[in-house]
Amino acid sequence: MSHPFPRPETLPGFFYSATERKSSKPTPFQARPEFYGVYSVVEDAKGKARKLSAEATKEFEKASSAAQAKAGNIELYSGNYYAACTFGGLLACGLTHTMVTPLDLVKTRRQVDSKLYKGNFQAWGKIFRAEGFRGIMTGWSPTFFGYSAQGAFKYGWYEYFKKTYSDMAGPEAAYKYKTGLYLAASASAEFLADLALCPFEAVKVRMQGTIPNPYTGTINGIGAVTAKEGFSGLYKGLYPLWGRQIPYTMMKFASFETIVEIIYDRLPGQKSDYSKAAQTGVSFTGGYLAGILCAIVSHPADVMVSKLNTNRASGEAFGSALGRIYKDIGFGGLWNGLPVRIVMIGTLTGLQWMIYDYFKIFMGLPTTGGPPPSEKK
Repeated sequence: MSHPFPRPETLPGFFYSATERKSSKPTPFQARPEFYGVYSVVEDAKGKARKLSAEATKEFEKASSAAQAKAGNIELYSGNYYAACTFGGLLACGLTHTMVTPLDLVKTRRQVDSKLYKGNFQAWGKIFRAEGFRGIMTGWSPTFFGYSAQGAFKYGWYEYFKKTYSDMAGPEAAYKYKTGLYLAASASAEFLADLALCPFEAVKVRMQGTIPNPYTGTINGIGAVTAKEGFSGLYKGLYPLWGRQIPYTMMKFASFETIVEIIYDRLPGQKSDYSKAAQTGVSFTGGYLAGILCAIVSHPADVMVSKLNTNRASGEAFGSALGRIYKDIGFGGLWNGLPVRIVMIGTLTGLQWMIYDYFKIFMGLPTTGGPPPSEKK
């Protein structure tokens, strides 16, 4: 007669002790107990990450609400709106440019003397051994002050000129020729922003391109330049700076606006359907791609800025200095250091747009790019 339950002698074939499981060879379909601990650790880490993310989001919302309550209702295109955009640009550019100072240092020195280093890592190693971490961060202070000022002017004036030129053109023409509007607004903004940047850029390039560094800091550098060359010494690189920065910014803003619009057109739903984190992710992607184009367009002028600030003799005419430098380096020399600059500018531009739009979200304002926002909040 058959039994309704397995016989006792058959049970050991189905159940094993922990020791037996370790010593026996698992079948292809048998669970691997040794992975249970790893799985548990991973799941625990994921749970903690979700919890931290939720807490961070909650704290962000709390701080954002407090800031918006203190600032009051910021109407689009009002004075407070442009002030918020100005401060957002200050944060976006000052912090990011300072962060990539080591890249900028090597790029500048290789532009000034292409034979100085064989590669970037060799350069950082050589600088670190000779000067320590402080040497790798040479030029960080004029970078921070200069690009904070430039970012404030650039983003604040861009928002102003974009609105002003749009109103002058009218709604239909502004939409039809929106790329031209972005180009005109960004060029106008950068023209003014470079007036704030140029003195700091002159000190930065001399600190980074001269070995050993001739200045102890930004104030010391400005004082030394003006004492020897007068106030005009701080602006002798202004024309090539305009030549570098204006095309760069035109490409940066116009391509960013276009790329972001394309991304939202390809995504399902509307821009407003996506979370704040998703929108800043789009801003970073659009900014990084725009940054690659910026680096290529503005690189020859960037090389000239470095050369003019370090090799132009006192009293030498701009055209004469430009011709002499080009004769020395040739067309190929204008592209020296481009790969490093692509990485640097791509990262910079992506982070700048992400920080800028994150600050706008923080203040209750719409992110940049995509369909134009309504003036009614």
